[in-house]
Amino acid sequence: MSVTVRQFANPEDLARAAATDWLQLLKKNDSQMEAVLSGGRITKSFFNELVKLSQGLLTESKVDFFWADERCVPPDDPESNYNIARQLLFEPLKIPAERIHRIRGEADPEIAAKEAADNVRKINPTFDIVFLGMGEDGHIASLFPGEPEEIMNDPAVYRAVTAVKPPPKRITLGYGAIVNAMEVWVLASGAGKETALAASLAGNTTPLWRLLRLRSKPSTIIYTDIPVPQGLVG
Repeated sequence: MSVTVRQFANPEDLARAAATDWLQLLKKNDSQMEAVLSGGRITKSFFNELVKLSQGLLTESKVDFFWADERCVPPDDPESNYNIARQLLFEPLKIPAERIHRIRGEADPEIAAKEAADNVRKINPTFDIVFLGMGEDGHIASLFPGEPEEIMNDPAVYRAVTAVKPPPKRITLGYGAIVNAMEVWVLASGAGKETALAASLAGNTTPLWRLLRLRSKPSTIIYTDIPVPQGLVG
């Protein structure tokens, strides 16, 4: 596995570092990028730090925003990943609507997954950067443990899934789209995730481990406030 692990004392430092690093990367890339956002508690802190630090960069940039996964709920539902980004990131920074490519969680999941994949292909088939969280079971996006191999190998950019946690109906990026991204940054934060992170780095079969195993690019970074055993930090 080719992965860098960066450790922080608390979620605030983690979110600030990830936001700072991304804004610096944007400056190097002439403010043009296809970025994939996720949900989760640490993402809210990440959005808040981006708003504080952006200084107009994200507003003026040519970043197209996509999602790693979405719950099958209306766009104004509190469970909607799009809704969280809208409230905490897009509206404060006045991101142009044409740059926001939400997944229609209110639509039939299969139709919404196909529409989302078509939107990706219209812009760029390969994402520049994917931001992920990590769950207590090592899941990423809405890719959970226990999926059959043939489903994990599904080449679809997005696919409908039934999650093991509520809300169950979701749409997620497949492994292939994440593996092929230029940059993948995992923001792993929160109590109860120590075992999952250690297992993922040690080679146990969590969804995060599968992603790290398949990624050949060196631009895979884990930002974490979770203690990692010595020998597992790269």
